[in-house]
Amino acid sequence: MTEDAAAGDAAPTCDAAAGDAAITLLVVDDHPVVRDGLRGMFESAPGFRVLGEASNGVEALSLAAGLDPDVILMDLRMPGGGGVDAIRALTRTGARAKVLVLTTYDTDSDTLPAIEAGATGYLLKDAPREELFTAVRAAAQGRTVLSPAVASRLVSAVRAPRAPGNEPLSAREREVLALVAKGTSNREIARELFISEATVKTHLTHLYAKLGVKDRAAAVAVAYDRGILG
Repeated sequence: MTEDAAAGDAAPTCDAAAGDAAITLLVVDDHPVVRDGLRGMFESAPGFRVLGEASNGVEALSLAAGLDPDVILMDLRMPGGGGVDAIRALTRTGARAKVLVLTTYDTDSDTLPAIEAGATGYLLKDAPREELFTAVRAAAQGRTVLSPAVASRLVSAVRAPRAPGNEPLSAREREVLALVAKGTSNREIARELFISEATVKTHLTHLYAKLGVKDRAAAVAVAYDRGILG
């Protein structure tokens, strides 16, 4: 994890065409080479400034609170703290930063949870340089940006009828499931999430139906198999 000091190596740059202050970024990816590449790409272009880097979602939350970037480039599957959980936490705390997912994964199990968690956009890492720049500018303005492949998946997901056991979990259901995976009792889950035990049981009933299972153990097993928990 690296973080530029307030008086870092380079002063903020400005977009010569628009005269606006540079868009500030936080780069979140578990691969140092990817982080270095993204930093170099954006710092070589006018109108952007990279404030820092994080190797997982937990580090991203800590840095985002201190650096207050305009846009967070967020990978999804990272050891030590995944992107979806980080996005959800940023949304819950009302963070100003817009999150633009930048990942190699475009499956429904990755795309839908990230969008539901509050991501402003979703791009794949093979996106052309200029497309990425345009996406970051759009995200900074609060506009939704989706790669064509992801947009197609989302449209199909909305239009297609859900098969039993293949319906996406809500953000709260995912929180409950994550606690179940840790062996947390219903009473402890209720205390952790500030809800009643009856509400916990309702969430469990719903997520069992969506996963096509009948008990906690099966729910956790299926969730890991589908990449819902990781």
